[in-house]
Amino acid sequence: MIYLADTANFDELNELFSYFPIAGVTTNPTIIAAENKPLSQILPKLIDLVGNKMLHVQMISTKAEDMLREAKTYKSKFNLGDNFFAKIPVSREGYRAIPMLKEAGINVTATAIFTQQQALIAARAGADWVAPYVNRLDNISSHGIEVVKHIVDNIEHFKLETKVLAASFKTVDQVHRVSMVGSHAATISFDVLERLRSHPMTDMSLEWFERDGAGLYDIEF
Repeated sequence: MIYLADTANFDELNELFSYFPIAGVTTNPTIIAAENKPLSQILPKLIDLVGNKMLHVQMISTKAEDMLREAKTYKSKFNLGDNFFAKIPVSREGYRAIPMLKEAGINVTATAIFTQQQALIAARAGADWVAPYVNRLDNISSHGIEVVKHIVDNIEHFKLETKVLAASFKTVDQVHRVSMVGSHAATISFDVLERLRSHPMTDMSLEWFERDGAGLYDIEF
């Protein structure tokens, strides 16, 4: 499973990119709103930071033709390549838009997925990635991990090229469990990514190593 950063905060992104094997960045209107800046200011900086890694940008349009026009505008205006993925919500218009974008040579991430059937329909429509929301399902007494597993099983059973980009996490355990059911990727907030890589026993071990090795590592380097 690969990791993506679900944030548009540049302090967070610069820190993550300095040490974490981040495969890309995902955004949505809520993430953009959290930065209190328009997309025209955020997107160019994101493009520079991400480089050749993946960049998933959600379309704000509600009609299929407008989603296509919006995605084409972003791709041409900012000279985006194959690492650009237009995030399309799985509404009726979104399902219409997916094959239209694919025909135009634009990669698609189908988002706001809550069921296995929504994901399968998006995959059949041509989506490159499907993004099920884990924590939001858990919050309504559903089973986010189970939904991810069913989507992964379908993709493998029907030999589809679509991949699963699990999203919406509040705990490290949720990330752990989607990795164990075979999710191809997970997009995760800064706070949860930080908790993923750390452990109090690791910190304690480092303190012990530093204490025990004091004065003994005498080879110059």
